This record gives sequence, structure tokens and C-alpha cells, in this order.
Amino acid sequence: MKLMFASDIHGSETWCRSMLEAYKRENARRLCLLGDILYHGPRNYLPDGYAPKDVIALLNGVREELFCVRGNCDTEVDQMVLEFPIMQESALVYADGYEFFLSHGHHFSPGNLPPLGSGAVLINGHTHIPGQENVGGVYCLNCGSVALPKENSPHSYLIYEDGVFIWKELESGAEFSRLSLKERS
Repeated sequence: MKLMFASDIHGSETWCRSMLEAYKRENARRLCLLGDILYHGPRNYLPDGYAPKDVIALLNGVREELFCVRGNCDTEVDQMVLEFPIMQESALVYADGYEFFLSHGHHFSPGNLPPLGSGAVLINGHTHIPGQENVGGVYCLNCGSVALPKENSPHSYLIYEDGVFIWKELESGAEFSRLSLKERS
């Protein structure tokens, strides 16, 4: 099963549109959004193309293909205009015999793991910096940010297929990192 993970759109119509183009290009089964969908947050600058109403229309148009968890900038007001659930703090996804724990990253992160066994995968955003680390046998993966990357990282997303995670640049689709769960099992 092919899945796409993305986080931190922060109301940018420009980058949301680019993310949806990447999703179509990847031909993934689901787009898993890891929070911070509409609001830019008090610590961030306005992203390019800040237009939350346009983001609402774009995402509502593909609502059947989305699976989301709540970010620290997502509120009940956001849920009132989005036609798919976003208020779940975390979620478990099972694919190809692997367990993925999805979270935005402000509650559960490499520094505060949920109760997961060795070999499980924690996938989050929040820091706006793509990355991977193994913490006590749990793979901790960060897909980076769609709209507001930090520390000179690219606008990015994460693809999962057949035991392999691939980090890609949003606009070009170029791979910049990879993790194979098969090689580490």
C-alpha cells in the first residue's frame, strides 16, 4: 500500500496546491495530513499564498482521500469548515505488517514516545524539519513541512510503500532521504 504523509500547510493555498499535485503524481492510496492545516500560528510568518478559504476548498474537494490528525494550530472552528475529521490527536495505521503511530508532534515525539513496541513507527511533523531517528527500537520519522520548512530544509513530504519510506522535495518530487524497514528488521 502506498501512503503519502504531509504536515504543516498553515493555510498556504500555494503549497497546498503543490502538495495535491505531488499526491496525484505519486498515485498514493491515501494522503495522511499530520496537522496545522489552516492557521499559520503565532510563531510563524505568513506563508506564501496564505489563503485558508482556498485551502478549505482544495482539501474538501479530496476529503474521501484524506486521513488526518490534529496539530497544535488546529481548532474546532477549523473543523466546522472542513468536511473531514481533523480533531483526533493521534491515530494508528497498519500497513504491510507495520504499525504506524501518527501524531502532529507537539504531544508525542522522539522525546516523548507513545507506548509503542520495538519496530513500530512514529510519524509526525510539527518541527518543520524532516528527519529520522531510532529511539529505543521505535522509528521516529518527521515528514517536514509543506509550507514553512525550517533550518534550510526543503518543502517536503514523505512516501511509504512496501516497507520503505522516502522523503521528497515537494515541487520536484526529488528524493533526498530514504529508510527501509526491511533492512532493519
